[in-house]
Amino acid sequence: MKKTILFSAAALSALLSAAIAPAQAVDLEQLKEQGFARIAIANEPPFTSVGADGKVSGAAPDVARVIFERLGVKEVVASISEYGAMIPGLQAGRHDAITAGLFMKPERCAAVAYSEPMLCDAEAFAVKKGNPLKLKSYKDIADNADAKIGAPGGGTEEKLALEAGVPRDRVIVVPDGQSGIKMLQDGRIDAYSLPVLSIHDLMAKANDANLETVAPVVGAPVYCDGAAFRKQDVALRDAYDVELKKMKESGEFAKIIEPYGFSAAAAMSTSREKLCAAK
Repeated sequence: MKKTILFSAAALSALLSAAIAPAQAVDLEQLKEQGFARIAIANEPPFTSVGADGKVSGAAPDVARVIFERLGVKEVVASISEYGAMIPGLQAGRHDAITAGLFMKPERCAAVAYSEPMLCDAEAFAVKKGNPLKLKSYKDIADNADAKIGAPGGGTEEKLALEAGVPRDRVIVVPDGQSGIKMLQDGRIDAYSLPVLSIHDLMAKANDANLETVAPVVGAPVYCDGAAFRKQDVALRDAYDVELKKMKESGEFAKIIEPYGFSAAAAMSTSREKLCAAK
């Protein structure tokens, strides 16, 4: 069940308004009145995807679109953001929500109000065929002075690499998945790290026999994301959670996310409380 969201002219108006307006609390009635909710996304299939025609799909925005429709908000206007800029953008009022595979962690939970879990995944590496440097964990990269890793700026993978002891100058910030694969092919990095499903999608598109996947990364945790809202928008988050729970119980949630490769059972086996408390 792959629905699409089209970037509309409302996006420009929304972004311009956010640039000059203070970040105030947003309630559901306001969103109903304006007719759309502004969501921050990445361009990282299968979490989120933006086609050449501007259409947005992917598991996270597809779920968000249905929920906002049921809350009486007719349209979802998406804008692409780097992971490290998503929470600042949300706090500054440039977005009403983040639906982008932004995994829950205690520090993020302290900054935003997450919904209950939606999409869960482990970590993976894309490497050269045969994995010549034998990179199976972030620590392996830290321990090899010649190894460089590519990761999204401000994302989970960048943090995991740095926490494992990879020096800053060997953690290369990569703007998008296609660039990461190209840098790996060109030998500018020795591993490119993203969630398992994202790496699988990129590798399928690259169709390069000289590359292979390491998954899951040894010692890396399994994460789940949720839709993220500003702390002052807890009422909006709670309304979102009510509809999300209904979708999970009816089986509709599984019908939306499982064609993308995600497990509804994984999301339903944990909770925001557990994920936000995880170390």
